[in-house]
Amino acid sequence: MIPSVEQVAAMIDHSLLRPELTTAEVRHGCEVAARRRTASVCVRPGDVATAAAVLTGTGVLVGTVVGFPHGSTTTALKVAETRELIAAGAGEIDMVLAIGRLRGGETGYVLDDIAAVVAAAEGRCVKVILETAYLDAEQKVAGCRLAERAGARFVKTSTGFAPGGATAADIRLMRATVSPAVAVKASGGVRTLDTLLELAAAGATRFGATATEAILDDLAARHRGEPAPVASRVTAGSY
Repeated sequence: MIPSVEQVAAMIDHSLLRPELTTAEVRHGCEVAARRRTASVCVRPGDVATAAAVLTGTGVLVGTVVGFPHGSTTTALKVAETRELIAAGAGEIDMVLAIGRLRGGETGYVLDDIAAVVAAAEGRCVKVILETAYLDAEQKVAGCRLAERAGARFVKTSTGFAPGGATAADIRLMRATVSPAVAVKASGGVRTLDTLLELAAAGATRFGATATEAILDDLAARHRGEPAPVASRVTAGSY
């Protein structure tokens, strides 16, 4: 049995992270998220105040990114970014861990880096982006465990700007690594309903997507027993 449109919408972070988006396009994307009742929008740091203004009273959270997309800024900058974005209206923080430090085995640095952002978020949801395309299985496991130790609420596959994105195998590995207290977010290449459902079956409960309307329209059509809308068969977006 496939989930309802409302259930799937409530698992989507509508992504508005492409560098070329105008302020008008960001506002429109926030209006789409409000109308479709997604879990959140995930906007660029400079768009947090705009998104917060559009989404006030809608129940849709404003999410944003820290240390994006490479995770290579200093911990102090990540902390300052987190504090400023929360003051601007962000309710969720998707941070990129220090990818090179993790690959180099500097686990203490990675742990402290994540923990500092979690502390700066002051109880708000922090999702840690591993950028799985650059990691082997052992490094993915290490990243997940460090994120949980540091107090993150989610581990997340990708930024959407690396060579690869979410895979069912990575979701299963991440879900098996963290405790039930930590959820798994799939992002990068979640452009169709079938992909979303496959990743949900593997253990993901939140999804970063640009093709939100196409995914939800496809699901609505399936519930009505109709063919999928043409737009939902086209892969679109970069996140």
